[in-house]
Amino acid sequence: MAFKIQLNTDNHIDGTDSLEERVNAMLEQHLGRYFPRLTRIEVFLSDLNSIKSGPDDKRCALEARLKNDDPVAASHDDENVEKAIRGACDKLSTILDARIEKQRGY
Repeated sequence: MAFKIQLNTDNHIDGTDSLEERVNAMLEQHLGRYFPRLTRIEVFLSDLNSIKSGPDDKRCALEARLKNDDPVAASHDDENVEKAIRGACDKLSTILDARIEKQRGY
């Protein structure tokens, strides 16, 4: 099974091809070293305040599916989509490091 990135957006964020390309590039940059161990990453982007602007109103939730293991997830809220993605990637990286280290312990 090939590795897959699936992008999901709410109805306040336009899931354009350029957004998908930016998301894929950011995931590759921040989480690429994990790709061989994963079957898929799901990205959920949402705007928490919809039409109102506000601090930390963009959310990125990531769910990574490790081969032969349960999915792990992390999310981050920030002022724009890029910062939200970066924050979620940092959190997910920490979780994946711990999970992979635990797998090595078996």
